[in-house]
Amino acid sequence: MRSFSAINPLRSYLSSFKSQGQSIGLVPTMGALHDGHKELVQNSLNENECTVVSVFVNKAQFNNPDDYSNYPDQVEKDLQILEALKCDVVFKPTDAIMYPSSTPLRFDFGPLETVMEGEFRPGHFSGVGLVVSKLLNIVTPDRAYFGQKDIQQCAVIKKLVADLNFPVDIRVVPTVRDKNGLALSSRNLLLTEEERIIASDIHGILSAARDMLLDKTNSISETKEVVIQRFKDHKDLNLEYFEVVSSQTLLPIKIIEEGEQTSLCIAAFIGNVRLIDNIYLFD
Repeated sequence: MRSFSAINPLRSYLSSFKSQGQSIGLVPTMGALHDGHKELVQNSLNENECTVVSVFVNKAQFNNPDDYSNYPDQVEKDLQILEALKCDVVFKPTDAIMYPSSTPLRFDFGPLETVMEGEFRPGHFSGVGLVVSKLLNIVTPDRAYFGQKDIQQCAVIKKLVADLNFPVDIRVVPTVRDKNGLALSSRNLLLTEEERIIASDIHGILSAARDMLLDKTNSISETKEVVIQRFKDHKDLNLEYFEVVSSQTLLPIKIIEEGEQTSLCIAAFIGNVRLIDNIYLFD
């Protein structure tokens, strides 16, 4: 596995793959790797001659300074994980490499900035758009891999790629969960074992809401009332939002249309740790 922290040496190394017509896959991460990241890397390894994993905690996408300062850091373990997976390249830039000077550049993703993550994390998607556009420009991959757990982020990145004409195929990989249903997340490292068990109730409530909607006797508004009440009754979890949205636009819907892809999205706190999850209405 080759490791780079500077941009030009990385580009020079990747140019040999491009000159031979070999495909490059990119897996952007902020480190604290888990089995969900491993799945992304494995997908890239299966589909490309060269896989690049970036490890960079992007301060620009954190609207909460405490969230940034508390983000898990396990660089040496991350490198061991990538080595074991037989990853080809790891890109570990510093803040100074990625942001050599302060930039006034901002992205606005329209309605996506006003709902769910956009509403509760102002400026978050601008930071995501900035770092992803930088990584796509640096690596120029054929394919880039993201997890379904961050479904709204995936929609933002797809819009970014389409609007800026990046020649890259965005691959969304299904969410990886532990045995009790909790969606794997780097922030899970901030939970105690007991809190991880409690946090699995988030997926349980999501699944129950899906069952209600599939029953077709419950409206979206009735289902939302039940979800809100379940969180009010839960002594350890605090709901931030629960929305039923179009899987294409990520905008809330009022009724479910036959044949339309629909997702159930949620964000909740256990203590000071914020977790998000989502499931499709129809598998």
